[in-house]
Amino acid sequence: MIKHICSVTFFVCGLLVIIPVADATDSAVPEPFQRFNAASTYTIKYGDLDGLLRASVVNTGRSTREKAEPAVAKTGTRMKQTGVKRSTVTEGNRFMYEAFKGNEENLELLGAIRNSLEKIPAEVPLEYFSRDEQLAYWLNLYNITILNEIAQVYPERKLKKLLVGKKSILSKKLLTITGIPLSLNDIQFIILKQNYNNNPLIMYGLYQGIIGGPNIRRRAYTSENVYRNLENNAVEFINSNRGTSGKSTRVFRVSSLYARDKGYFADFDSDLKVHLLQYLEAPESEELQAATTLKPDINDWTVTDLYGSYARIGGSFANNNAAMLDSVKNVSIDGEGNAFSTNFSAASSMMISKAPATSRVSPELNAYLQDINMRREATAAQNATVTIEELGEVPVDPEPDSDDEGNN
Repeated sequence: MIKHICSVTFFVCGLLVIIPVADATDSAVPEPFQRFNAASTYTIKYGDLDGLLRASVVNTGRSTREKAEPAVAKTGTRMKQTGVKRSTVTEGNRFMYEAFKGNEENLELLGAIRNSLEKIPAEVPLEYFSRDEQLAYWLNLYNITILNEIAQVYPERKLKKLLVGKKSILSKKLLTITGIPLSLNDIQFIILKQNYNNNPLIMYGLYQGIIGGPNIRRRAYTSENVYRNLENNAVEFINSNRGTSGKSTRVFRVSSLYARDKGYFADFDSDLKVHLLQYLEAPESEELQAATTLKPDINDWTVTDLYGSYARIGGSFANNNAAMLDSVKNVSIDGEGNAFSTNFSAASSMMISKAPATSRVSPELNAYLQDINMRREATAAQNATVTIEELGEVPVDPEPDSDDEGNN
């Protein structure tokens, strides 16, 4: 068991960890989310989220940059699907929103997982975790929140009004973390942007629910896989028609996602060009190098449901809808975040909602937190302070086994 000592002060009013803030701009980040423990190997369990994603996400693979065949009316009708962008319709991973339409049990499951993740920092302060562990937490919380919101409005097909404008769900205070109301934009543009040095890779981990956005993965993010999987998402998105497209010898088209997230690129054209060239493959990389202007006008606001986008373009996804929906009912979750084979049910979501957030962390950290609370209460009457040196050494979990999704 690895142990370490750090300087921490506890006051009657709460927990204060004295760690210097790296940058003055971090002052805009709410105080409970500024601190971290670089030496920590504590991890958060996401067995429930893993089970949901494995059962509900279809991996479509890398883009071939080929356009889908033109829509053809089905036999016996002159009707055919319209509004489909053939350059992007077959791209991007899919989530089985169909399995949640009108299904209160499955919707309850989504909400229960979201609520469980939302409660973690109130019971287990994020400062006990490393920056990488915190990054995985924020990405997972963001994505399960998006999934929950879109599932509520599905089968809405075009999500532009949901994602941009005055009524955007991204700007609503959908979450309350340690008593602090947060929007998804707060998570992205305040907490993640500042705590992670404005790293543009972050945007590829924030699922938007639309074909024109970054992929949703089939596994939850963890401290061990987070940067590798962000890079995988970046490579997939940048080398797809929904991410980039050579338009002419002078203009290179890119996704409007980059315009919406332009804060990552101080000098938009120059900085974005440098960023894209890190991952863009030939021949598009050569076209980008030759271009003098970047035009962020590629859009596809279509929801990433499973077969809605393919229903009338002859894709194999439309051939066996019942079998696809059955596959989402193979995994359930217990109160400790462990997945097991059965059907999604109200009972499983109830177990998640009633399980304490501390069930997601190791027994060693739980025991330490309980000891801290007991000692703090014992000193409260004297209005005294207690430091970790007085309380003893902080136990640290051994390194967890690697569990990377890779390019799955």
